[in-house]
Amino acid sequence: MTADGIDGLGRFESPGKGRGLLVNRAYRVGELLFVCPAFSHVLSVSERGYTCEHCFTRKEGLSKCGKCKKAFYCNVECQRGDWAMHKLECSAMCSFGESWCPSETVRLVARVISRMKVQKEPSASEKLLLLKDLEANLDKLDNEKREMNEADIAELHHFYSKHLDFPDHQSLLTLFAQVHCNGFTVEDEELSHVGSALFPDVALMNHSCCPNVIVTYRGTLAEVRAVKDISPGEEIFTSYIDLLYPTEDRLERLRDSYYFTCDCKECITKSKDNVKLKLRKVDGDEPRSEEVREMLRYARNAIEDFRRAKQEKNILFLHPILYLYTVSKFCASLLTPPAELLELCELSMDKMGSMFEDTNVYMLHMMYQAMGVCMYMEDYDGAVNYGEKVIKPFRQLYPAYSLNVASMYLKLGRLYIALDRTSAGSTALKKALAIMEVVHGKDHIYVKELQKEISTHQK
Repeated sequence: MTADGIDGLGRFESPGKGRGLLVNRAYRVGELLFVCPAFSHVLSVSERGYTCEHCFTRKEGLSKCGKCKKAFYCNVECQRGDWAMHKLECSAMCSFGESWCPSETVRLVARVISRMKVQKEPSASEKLLLLKDLEANLDKLDNEKREMNEADIAELHHFYSKHLDFPDHQSLLTLFAQVHCNGFTVEDEELSHVGSALFPDVALMNHSCCPNVIVTYRGTLAEVRAVKDISPGEEIFTSYIDLLYPTEDRLERLRDSYYFTCDCKECITKSKDNVKLKLRKVDGDEPRSEEVREMLRYARNAIEDFRRAKQEKNILFLHPILYLYTVSKFCASLLTPPAELLELCELSMDKMGSMFEDTNVYMLHMMYQAMGVCMYMEDYDGAVNYGEKVIKPFRQLYPAYSLNVASMYLKLGRLYIALDRTSAGSTALKKALAIMEVVHGKDHIYVKELQKEISTHQK
């Protein structure tokens, strides 16, 4: 840790939660609390050719590594800046060829190990918390997670043994557990996956289903901004999970991934659960409780079945950003026509719809997935039909300044414009902009690009 810490913030022992962060001055909605550079980061393989490996800038005309031809950079400066990390993979990618396939987690851990070997002083990412002090929860891992960590270690040795000296086995188990529990998924303005990173100081924040801050990204920097007014002495909370789902689902996800039970106001009162689980009445009567439980089991299984089917078919959904790189990137990944995925969505919605209202979160989940399939198929009318059903409940169920809501307005706005519904498109994009100015900051490249996009369609 650095001696000066972070201005305006303090580390403390949060009652019942362990370490946490509080503010020692007031912050207003949209105000930046702090910025944390990535200790280590790794670009998703699917982003190669479209995004700089070093700074995560997405642009045309990137230059490729002359040796492996797989890594791309803005310029010579970015390539030189990334060489200490890229050299771990460059020769190996040439040697393994098409067999080069370490997971993103394994790639990130390799970079962490490499950096830790040469680092002498705490980094700018560790002003409040050292990476080595991240929580690992090793004593709470079940057999499945232990086996997953062992598989990760085997993969690390397989792909990196010629280029990296490893710590002992127990240290590797701890490090993988730390990364699984504290790693961040870096996403763009439409919540598409860009890469993974570790931000030790950001990981110090505790979770709440009623967060007062949000984490967004500017290249490989994490930025933490207020989404509620915060008074001096208040603890700052972010959300570790998607907040759309009812209390039981959120608690299960938190216990499974982060090994704690949330006791925030929303989890105690369950105030939104009735709305999130809205039921249809048949002849004026609501379904019996055992029927509801059975349908909930079906809905959760349907979501998991869809997730597996999407993974098995390597389907990546095309977002309607009308840039050439997006079209070429996602079309290249298409292996199987997605019609059966759309059918899976529709069948599950038909069954759930006999008991659940359209605003029920399980219906919304499948509508959102169906929207993605329609976009992939370039059925923009179908995508709009689902998106229009989703957006109003999203606004009601998500917090006021939600990236999920902003990304939905972006998708809808761009779909409308693709369908020559320019006025509706501009209106939706402006609603996305209002949220993005708060969560990303008015000077963010995403905000500036969106302002230009709106201006273009108003001429």
